[in-house]
Amino acid sequence: MIGLIQRVSGAKVEVNNETVGQISKGILLLLGIEREDDEAKAQKLADKVLRYRIFADDAGKMNLNLNQVQGQLLVVSQFTLVADTQKGNRPGFSAGASPEKGEFLYRYFVDYCRSQNTDCQTGRFGADMQVSLVNDGPVTFQFRV
Repeated sequence: MIGLIQRVSGAKVEVNNETVGQISKGILLLLGIEREDDEAKAQKLADKVLRYRIFADDAGKMNLNLNQVQGQLLVVSQFTLVADTQKGNRPGFSAGASPEKGEFLYRYFVDYCRSQNTDCQTGRFGADMQVSLVNDGPVTFQFRV
């Protein structure tokens, strides 16, 4: 499971010109789900994202996590994160989860985050989405579990 997080001052996801998810201060998470992923990996990544200290404290140091700043989380599925780009000029997606498994683990991930008292918004799994954001910093990190 791969997560690419960006600290944002705002982000939204649109599908067919309709806003389906929107946050102010918080984290935009692009989530890639691989064939070998399971619920344990989803929980491990969620815990990492929710506890990762990327927000400034009173001294200006990145020392606070999402919940400490009462931030929001926007989770967007992005299967292209799992692409194999090592050979040729076209990505390969054989490591990616099936659409059914991907959607199950995506929903599991979101439900788990919500169970941790996180204001969690989403995109729409499998849809053609337009994602807009204001990256605060910029601050971007990638995780693989």
